[in-house]
Amino acid sequence: MSTDFDDDVEDAEAPKSKSQLKRDMHALQALGEELVNLSPEQFKKFELPETLHDAVVEARRIHGRGALKRQLQYVGRMMRNVDPAPIREKLDALRGQSRQAAAQLHRIERWRDRLLEEGDHVLEELVAQHPDVDRQYLRQSVRNAGKEKLANKPPRSARLLFRYLRELMEEKK
Repeated sequence: MSTDFDDDVEDAEAPKSKSQLKRDMHALQALGEELVNLSPEQFKKFELPETLHDAVVEARRIHGRGALKRQLQYVGRMMRNVDPAPIREKLDALRGQSRQAAAQLHRIERWRDRLLEEGDHVLEELVAQHPDVDRQYLRQSVRNAGKEKLANKPPRSARLLFRYLRELMEEKK
């Protein structure tokens, strides 16, 4: 006579299949590879156990394909001894920050393009949102960018305008 409780205990004790274990190991190795591919500034934000940290640093140093593959497998083995949840959360947060940064750049590009295409009424909108804007510099940059475009010259003024807008919008944060 088996009860529901006995079935739950048996399910909880059932070993993982060999395929599932392999999938888990490959997932940990991929997570380790993401750590290896981070920029140095981003990697500094992670607090890892010393052995894992050293393995990732070593993998970042290696350039040979075979050696790098072996080192990534080693990083994956080291990941088995660590709780991967906090690492995944921090990586997700970093990806979110990069998405936010990309969205900010797109907003700045739209402002620049609108200034170049539509002119003064867009400038007034920008001044309404950012009262400390240098109107004269913006008008001059827009005018110079238009001249460069007509003369088929490199868009130096448009780049300068973009930089100015980026600085302006980052100050607001």
